[in-house]
Amino acid sequence: MESPRKPRGRRLLRVLIILVVVILLGLYIVMPVAFGFFATRPISAAVGAPPDGFEAITLTAHDGIELAGWYAPPSNGAAILLVHGSGDSREGLRPYAELLAGAGFGVLAVDMRGHGESGGVSNRYGWGAVPDVATAIAFLQDQPDVQAIGGLGLSLGAETVLAAAGANPAMRAVVSEGATFRSLEDYMSLPVNQSLVRNFTSRVLYLAVQVFSGTQPPTPSMLDSVTAATTTDFLFIASGTDPDEVDFTALYAAAAGERAEAWIIPDAGHIEGLARHPEEYAEWVITFFEDSLLAE
Repeated sequence: MESPRKPRGRRLLRVLIILVVVILLGLYIVMPVAFGFFATRPISAAVGAPPDGFEAITLTAHDGIELAGWYAPPSNGAAILLVHGSGDSREGLRPYAELLAGAGFGVLAVDMRGHGESGGVSNRYGWGAVPDVATAIAFLQDQPDVQAIGGLGLSLGAETVLAAAGANPAMRAVVSEGATFRSLEDYMSLPVNQSLVRNFTSRVLYLAVQVFSGTQPPTPSMLDSVTAATTTDFLFIASGTDPDEVDFTALYAAAAGERAEAWIIPDAGHIEGLARHPEEYAEWVITFFEDSLLAE
């Protein structure tokens, strides 16, 4: 006669196996799909009145979508395009706009499509946003008092300006703060992420974004764009507490070579550079733009 302990042991084993399968499905399938769904939901962020010296403007993108922004002309001949992070608006760029305008730079701060007061549909990975950088640069090129153009992006905005740099040589200087990746191709640009073990959940996530949004992943990759931007100077700013930021900063800086500077901030979180170290941040950014855009 079989001992009662054996059936109980088998039942316990089955429960453990089912539990492991459920956990694995949750971690590797359900969670990335849920994140992909969330990333494609409508984005809303409030925008206040323009800062002193700025006016509210509207740009028309290549596909007719209207993009809302603030603009202040330069007193030194150079203007900077500001691009905010995921789920934010130009309101989050207010201190950066005031910093640069106070140093004599013109500033164009734009709500990404599907964000803030801009029209259109986007997702939290900024797919479809790169052509809007060209629209903003064209606006700055049409201003009679702008002779040189730079860009500053935060988080997703940093990834957007990096991805646009190669095709927009008029943007001669770029500050990228908090950039990592925005697609599977970008993620796999880092050699350590090229194994299936490392990138499986990213594959599921970005496939979900593609399905839920009905859009294709953006091209070119950020790495290819930085490599192609042979006349652009770069300043990469990264949080020393985020290994991804540090690793991707090293990757992009290596691609830019002698055209790149990097500032890793040991005690700052994601895009906290200005908030944590305002004087040092101002010195890094203003000096970089002056050296790159005003030297001539």
